Amino acid sequence: MHKIILFLLLLVILACKNDKTVDIPNQNKTATNLMATNGYIGDKQCAACHSKAYDDWKGSHHDLAMQVANDSTVLGDFNNIEITLDAVTYYFTQKGDDYVVKTKEINGDENTYIIGYTFGVEPLQQYLVDFEDGKKQVLRVSWDTNKKRWYHQYPGDTISPHDWLHWTGVSQNWNTMCAECHSTNLEKNYNVEGDSYNTTYSSINVSCESCHGPAQKHVNWAKSANGNASKDTYLISLDTQLNQMNSCAPCHARRTKLTETLEPNISFENQYILQNLSTDFYHGDGQIMEEDYVFGSFLQSEMYHQDVTCTDCHNAHTLEIKMKGNNLCLQCHEPKYNTPSHHFHESDTEGSQCINCHMTGKTYMGNDFRRDHSFRVPRPDQSIMFNTPNACNNCHSDKSPAWASQKIKSWYGNERADHFSKYLLVSSKASLSSEEISQVNAFINNLDYPAIARATAIDNLDIVTEDQYQTLLSRLEDPSSLVRFNTLQKFDVAPPELRVEVASKRLSDTTKMVRVAAAQLLTGLDLNMLTTLNQSDLTKAQGELETMLRVNADFSTGRLQLGDYYNKKKQYNEAIYHYQIALKKDSLLIPVYSNLATTYSQIGNSQKALETLNLLIDKVPEMSRAYYLRGLIYFELNKPDNAIADLQYAVELNPDDTRSLYNISTYYYQNKNYKLAEQFIKKAIAIQPGNGDYQYLLALVYKEQGKTDLSNQILQGLQ
Repeated sequence: MHKIILFLLLLVILACKNDKTVDIPNQNKTATNLMATNGYIGDKQCAACHSKAYDDWKGSHHDLAMQVANDSTVLGDFNNIEITLDAVTYYFTQKGDDYVVKTKEINGDENTYIIGYTFGVEPLQQYLVDFEDGKKQVLRVSWDTNKKRWYHQYPGDTISPHDWLHWTGVSQNWNTMCAECHSTNLEKNYNVEGDSYNTTYSSINVSCESCHGPAQKHVNWAKSANGNASKDTYLISLDTQLNQMNSCAPCHARRTKLTETLEPNISFENQYILQNLSTDFYHGDGQIMEEDYVFGSFLQSEMYHQDVTCTDCHNAHTLEIKMKGNNLCLQCHEPKYNTPSHHFHESDTEGSQCINCHMTGKTYMGNDFRRDHSFRVPRPDQSIMFNTPNACNNCHSDKSPAWASQKIKSWYGNERADHFSKYLLVSSKASLSSEEISQVNAFINNLDYPAIARATAIDNLDIVTEDQYQTLLSRLEDPSSLVRFNTLQKFDVAPPELRVEVASKRLSDTTKMVRVAAAQLLTGLDLNMLTTLNQSDLTKAQGELETMLRVNADFSTGRLQLGDYYNKKKQYNEAIYHYQIALKKDSLLIPVYSNLATTYSQIGNSQKALETLNLLIDKVPEMSRAYYLRGLIYFELNKPDNAIADLQYAVELNPDDTRSLYNISTYYYQNKNYKLAEQFIKKAIAIQPGNGDYQYLLALVYKEQGKTDLSNQILQGLQ
């Protein structure tokens, strides 16, 4: 009998495999439901006593964040519809109770998938498919609930099934990208070694306990007769700005996880690292660019610094705004701001709406318009200088920023109110004058400006002066953990002794995010250098760092960081393993190639390093650093002509590449061509006059040329 069952099972497996069908039935839909674990009991228990709040929440975007796919939850058209989008053909149909999509990829592969879950309800609905290893993937094709059509969120891209951006890859993996914020009491349970998941949750959606915490003790109190405890003792109160930020921000922020599981009533900084206002994700002045999820914007705002919080504008349970139009803003602002004497537009027009001037927005996911919560005054004058967007030209797109700037001056005068964006923009420039450096230093030290902007300015700067160094040291005591964190990171390439000194100041910081940054500074250092540190603090911080790295290892960038960690610890084979996994997850994650090549070089495998750099150059042929690194490898392989050619091309691509100039000069110095050695090192010094290594090499060149006075003059200056 057992043989018959096994034979039938093999037939089923082979049938699926031959049809290239991912047909994992919906039996797992309750397997991830861990009701009544960790004190979580489910939202229906709340309804008995909190019917008004429950009724408001029911049908909200939180309630409908994720649902089992069935005839009452699926909004998309599965009535035998066939469409082709970006060279991929989809056929949507139903088989019994199952919602099915058949795909034909750009390479001709045909697959059939059963929809397991719906994701969201408006303005779009996405669909999840169960895969092996506990993974759930989000289909690229989505349903536009307003226009009633299937569409690709980012049209125009043809994506190979082998590309990490393909919906079956890491970039659209539910466990990694979505799960924590669409379900309650979620535990990702990622296995780093097996690259697999056993993800669990208590409630499939964003339920009462997502915000108020596990309710078991509270319900026990409600059912008890003694009444010794306060009814709110066991629930998270959301009546303060801090509590609301800690509750809302984890899912409304662009951030990196520090812990395995989101825990209620724990501060944001002890569970996440907030993304600063990097120009990779924000415009140079801090306005939204990529999907930044509100919190990073809100922290910039005057509203935040005046203790405004989410529920001042939004109903906590329906999630809708409390009032329509300008009345929402007039809760706090004087009526004069709702007149043409302030906004200079006709009343009751789009131009007279507060949000259109002070909360510009951007459309994400193809049809989802989201507003910038930094609540800023339009600055077309900055658009002229830095090409940043502004509210005026968002509407008057046929006009120039200069036109808009002149209008602002005619209405409000020539002077603009002081705003952090001025200094943030200056800090992001490629090179700064001494006056600009002084301005940015003063900005970083001024606690009246938003901490997230000051932290970003620190991250933007290249430290080249003593004043900047002193500014950094003073910010290790900053009241903002985000500033302390970004300050510590600036010492990553400092000499070992300085890294130990700096890390020691924050190894026992009250905030986990900062302790992790301190531990990062110490990674890979000689253990003898760490004996003066508090060993208990060191062990704790190192453990927190390793947890952070492993928790994020299902991201390609997380694997890169894990590889870097083992590289610093000189565990090179382990580093290579994680770099290779990172590239398997995302072959376009460019930084991995250079780090992997460097690691191969460190273990003496110059040939593998060369092969890796050749792959990198094939992908980004205009990347200066790739040629710089390959030049060094050619030196290792005793091919100096190839090396010099690569280094010179690196400088051609990036004239400020002083490291290539330095290595070219070193080569000519070692080969007694002192004229060329002098020529190239002087070019490097012209770009970085304060670099001691470059000055020392020039002194050696002068000495060999018999220019003893010039050589001694440089050496005395260095001393």
